[in-house]
Amino acid sequence: MLPKYVDIMEWVAVNVFDFYTNLNEFYGVITDVCTQQSCTTMSAGPTLSYTWINQDRKSVHLPAPTYIDYVMTWVQNLLDDENTFPTKSGQDFPPSFPSTIKHVYRQLLRVFAHIYHAHFHHLLHLRSEPHFNSLFAHFLAFGQEYDLLEMKDVKGGSSTVGIGALWERWREMGILEGTKQ
Repeated sequence: MLPKYVDIMEWVAVNVFDFYTNLNEFYGVITDVCTQQSCTTMSAGPTLSYTWINQDRKSVHLPAPTYIDYVMTWVQNLLDDENTFPTKSGQDFPPSFPSTIKHVYRQLLRVFAHIYHAHFHHLLHLRSEPHFNSLFAHFLAFGQEYDLLEMKDVKGGSSTVGIGALWERWREMGILEGTKQ
């Protein structure tokens, strides 16, 4: 919930920073097992792979570690950019901030999806899954509260943007509060 007297843009910015930082920490724990050889595509299942848009505006398939590195570097650069994430008092957020944050959220969701699909057993082995599940549940709840996620990004459907079958799996696991069957 937005605290009283806190600007909504600042609140969203701080929370996105925290989600990025925490997700990056979790990814750092599994980088030894998420390699170019083990994760040859950025995917969240056999029928769901994500593509990166290169500088020529073409969709390219990348190994998961490369894709995730691109995402995390891109987000870090945005966070460091005073024009996108202002840190000085009295400096306004740009009008493009909401759409930028939605794009950031979609990319972070893809990283979550890949980790759940390809590396959840590693998190189980490390006994980190309760923390990861909690982070993800908070990520989804915050995204829903502030309209940062579109259901097509979460559920998938006919679009390959979403996380598809993982939605159902998360429901079964009880990660999606109130949706367990």
